[in-house]
Amino acid sequence: MALSLSSPEHLVGGSPKRELEIELLLEGIYRRYGYDFRNYARASLQRRIKRALDQEGLGRVSALLDRVLHDPTAMARFVETVAVHTTSMFRDPEVYLTLRNRVVSHLRTYPFLRIWVAGCSSGEELYSIAILLEEEGLYERCRIYATDISDGVLEKARRGIFPLSQMRDYTAAYQLAGGREDFSTYYLTDHAHAILRSHLRRNVVFSQHNLATDQVFNEFHLVLCRNVNIYFDDTLQGRVFDLIHESLARFGVLVLGRRESLRGNPRARAYEELGAGLRVFRKETP
Repeated sequence: MALSLSSPEHLVGGSPKRELEIELLLEGIYRRYGYDFRNYARASLQRRIKRALDQEGLGRVSALLDRVLHDPTAMARFVETVAVHTTSMFRDPEVYLTLRNRVVSHLRTYPFLRIWVAGCSSGEELYSIAILLEEEGLYERCRIYATDISDGVLEKARRGIFPLSQMRDYTAAYQLAGGREDFSTYYLTDHAHAILRSHLRRNVVFSQHNLATDQVFNEFHLVLCRNVNIYFDDTLQGRVFDLIHESLARFGVLVLGRRESLRGNPRARAYEELGAGLRVFRKETP
């Protein structure tokens, strides 16, 4: 008698056999496509693999491996499921207020600004920083690089279309972040969606970039990599911090998520935190 997908036999993780299947899945994906999920935090990864199994209607990790190796569209679905895309506009408003009050004056000293939003997901954080820069008169002389591992979410970010139902919360966060305009001037609406105005992405480069495997591609004055490293293990966190450190110009600013820290990283002494607990850091030494 066949077991249902909800049977314990089909739960991800647990037995040595299923752990081996997960290892083979991750290794196969890395060798076939170059996506490296091998150092993602295991508990979170197991939950997302289980979700991928449910979405594909499969019962075993070995069957998922067979499908993604032979079907690139299934692989694209897997990447969207496994990569973490939880975000919102002006999340943690006090962080953006700190950028306005303590970082913008420094950014004004550069004739041209390069900014990296790493793990940009569907674009909420990207558009938040674009709005802030426009209000501070800096957007016209900057280039924002918005990167993510998933082409699917990058396409969502390019479109800049969000549920209209979220705009009330986003407006409140924008105001707490020091916003100076009527937030509704930044988007058009239909019956269900807010469509951000196209001028907010005219200086944005959207590109796929894998923090686990790819290298430095430019020098930046501001890097936002928020709530990404919490899903990586210690080894991959170290790699990402090294990559960002090498990407930041002297006196460049790094913004992490509130649950992330430089504590324990050999690079930590090179940074000064701007505002206790806000995870906004200025690179003081190479």
